[in-house]
Amino acid sequence: MMLQNELPLEKKQSKDIAKILESYDLPATLDTLTLSLALRRVDVIPKELALMQAANESAWGTSRFARIGLNFFGQWCYSKGCGMVPKRRNTGAAHEVAAFKSVRAAINSYFKNINTHPAYKNLRVIRENLRLEKKPIAATALTHGLMSYSERGEAYIEELNTMIKQNRAYFDE
Repeated sequence: MMLQNELPLEKKQSKDIAKILESYDLPATLDTLTLSLALRRVDVIPKELALMQAANESAWGTSRFARIGLNFFGQWCYSKGCGMVPKRRNTGAAHEVAAFKSVRAAINSYFKNINTHPAYKNLRVIRENLRLEKKPIAATALTHGLMSYSERGEAYIEELNTMIKQNRAYFDE
């Protein structure tokens, strides 16, 4: 909005935006076109969605991957030694469950994954359309863009939506 109204950005704002643009491999030019491109990928992920995905993927923080590897979102990695080998990994599979050095690193990785991976493009389209229609960016609307997040597909989406609805009272505490 500041750029649209031709207002100068503070140094910190410019620096923060430049860091985000670099992180998401976007052009470094600070103009309304670049920022509108960035907003498609660096827009909000509702806390309800992030919290319920973390709860679901980490068995409410009790899984081995959450406790030891700080991986609350079930993210995989594909180079040997990048994480933890699942005990029930299919024969011939090479993935590991990513391990993180901090909770912040795990959360940053989750946000970047959702905001950049081609598998979640539909989530970003849903989010962009909600924003264009000036509607709230609701977690239950965005879950439909996570069909590829779990091998369980539609059952995963239904479970997340149920969790979001059942825990709604706790999100604003």
